[in-house]
Amino acid sequence: MSETATMSNAEHARYRVTGMDCPSCAAKIEKAVRSAGVEDVKVSTATQIMTVHVSDLSLQLPEVERAVSGIGYRLDRLGGPEADHEGDIDDLPKDLSHITPAYRRALWIVIVLNVGYGLIEMVGGFISGSQALKADALDFLGDGLITFLGVLAIGWSLVWRARSALIQGLFLGALGLGVLANTAYRVLVQQQPEAELMGLFAVIALVVNVVAVLPLLPHRAGDANVRAVWLFSRNDAIGNAAVVVAAGLVAWTNTAWPDLVVAAVIAGLFLQSSWSIIRDARADLRVAT
Repeated sequence: MSETATMSNAEHARYRVTGMDCPSCAAKIEKAVRSAGVEDVKVSTATQIMTVHVSDLSLQLPEVERAVSGIGYRLDRLGGPEADHEGDIDDLPKDLSHITPAYRRALWIVIVLNVGYGLIEMVGGFISGSQALKADALDFLGDGLITFLGVLAIGWSLVWRARSALIQGLFLGALGLGVLANTAYRVLVQQQPEAELMGLFAVIALVVNVVAVLPLLPHRAGDANVRAVWLFSRNDAIGNAAVVVAAGLVAWTNTAWPDLVVAAVIAGLFLQSSWSIIRDARADLRVAT
């Protein structure tokens, strides 16, 4: 009985999260909020919005904000303390001073590099016959499109953020399924990729990851998004290194199996992220409507 009364008396607060670009970021933020003593928390990867239900706003929200800020993310409160009804979901903070013109330009450079090289690497994957290169290219495209959505969606309402994310998630999921299907076909029809060309594109991908971070370095003290880009670049570098190792193993073993295994792993991880975006977008659309 007391638990039911506590649930009915709970108040909710919503925040726009800056610096969150993947499901692992969302999980990390939820873990930090729970460590601050708040169990009822939902972080949407699709719309970059966090919702918490607490019994005392004035007492618990400062703890939540400190916990999330402590792991490198920025929170902007949506609506006021009395925001109780669903209509307030569409209220977005008007103070966007931390998104400066210079920082916005830096983000556009990151978008162009990721999407541009993703397309180039995809072509390289077809030329060399490497499934791992195609999967890595998909990862580049996904990062670029997620950042692109983040730049466009500044100031958008929840419902439009969710719709955009849903379309993006479906598109990226279709690409991921295409890579997996083609990889499965290559398992049946073995075709050894050109190891030298495969390794060359993977090494260039490592360089592009580093170059993509450089424009953001002057802004690293002003926005938590830089931290997210660093994390993405680190993860991408691991994927690029895996492709380089796979290229070496292809040359050493004279088989296509190392390439196919790496492709399946990268595409599988990418599809997991795509599904998380779709799931969160659908949940946010249900709430908004």
